[in-house]
Amino acid sequence: MVTEVVPGRRQRRGGQQGASPKSVGRRSGHLLRLLARDKVGLVGLVIVVLMIAAAALAPLISPYDPTAMSDQRLAPPGGDFPLGADEAGRDLLSRALYGARTSLTVSLIVVTCAGAIGVLLGLLAGFYRGVLDAIITPATDIMFSFPTLLLALAVVAARGPGTENLVLALVIVFIPSFARIVRGTAMSVRREPYVESGQAVGLSNTRLILKYILPNSVAPIAVQFTTSIAYAILIEASLGYLGLGVQPPQPSWGSMLSNGKSFMEMSVWPSVVPGVCIMIAVLGFNLLGDTLRDVLDPRLRGRSSR
Repeated sequence: MVTEVVPGRRQRRGGQQGASPKSVGRRSGHLLRLLARDKVGLVGLVIVVLMIAAAALAPLISPYDPTAMSDQRLAPPGGDFPLGADEAGRDLLSRALYGARTSLTVSLIVVTCAGAIGVLLGLLAGFYRGVLDAIITPATDIMFSFPTLLLALAVVAARGPGTENLVLALVIVFIPSFARIVRGTAMSVRREPYVESGQAVGLSNTRLILKYILPNSVAPIAVQFTTSIAYAILIEASLGYLGLGVQPPQPSWGSMLSNGKSFMEMSVWPSVVPGVCIMIAVLGFNLLGDTLRDVLDPRLRGRSSR
C-alpha cells in the first residue's frame, strides 16, 4: 500500500513545519506580548502610533492652516503660536503636523512599493535560481555599490524635483535591500524537507512559494520594512533640505529645516521644531525595528520569551 505524503503532516511529525494560518496567528499574538514586555520596543511602538495618529488627524488638531502667513514673523513659542512662527509668520506646530503627513505618506508609499517589488525579485532569484538569479542578483549588487543618498540625488536630479520623482527615486533606492533579504530566505527554505515533499507530491511552484517560502520570509521583511521607513524619512528630509523633495507650499520637515537655517541668529525655533520631529520619528521606527529584530531572531527568541 502506498501512503500519500502530505507536506504539512510530515512537518509536524518531524518537528519542522511551514507557516499555516493558525501558526501565523499564534506568532502574531506571541510577538505582541513580547513587544508589550520589552520597554524599548514599547517606547518605539508608542512613538510610531502617536506620530501616525498626529499625521492622520492633522487637519483636525492643527490650530492654523500650515500655509497661512501673518505679521508675527519668527515669533517665539507661546501666545498665538504654541511652538512659535517661521520667517513668514506661519505656525510651526501646524506645519510640523502637516510635515509629518508628508514624511509618513512618502515613506510608507516608498517602502511599500519597494518592498513589493523587492520581495518579488528576491523570491524569483532565490527560488528559481538559474538565469533569473544571474540577472537579478548582479543588478541589485550594482545598486548597492552606490551610496543611497547619492543614488537618490542622481534620480531626482535627472527627472527634476517634485513628489512623484522623489517617490520614484526612493523606490529605486530601497528595492535592493528587500530583494537581497528575501533571496537569502528563499534559498534557505527551498532546501527544507517540507518543500521537497511538496515538490514530490506535485505542488506547483507558485503554491510552494505562497505556502512555504513567503510565510517564512515575513519576519525579515517586517524588520526591514520598519527600519526602511526610518531611513526613508531621513532621505526625504535630506532631499527636502536640498530643495529636491516636496515643493512649497506643501510643508516638509526638510524644507522647514532648510528655510530656518538662514534665521538661526534671530530665532532657533524654525530649525529646532522640524529637527526634533525628524529625530523623534527616526528614533521611534529604529527602536521598533531593533526590537522586532531581537524578538524575531531565532537565536534570541528563547531568551526574549522568558
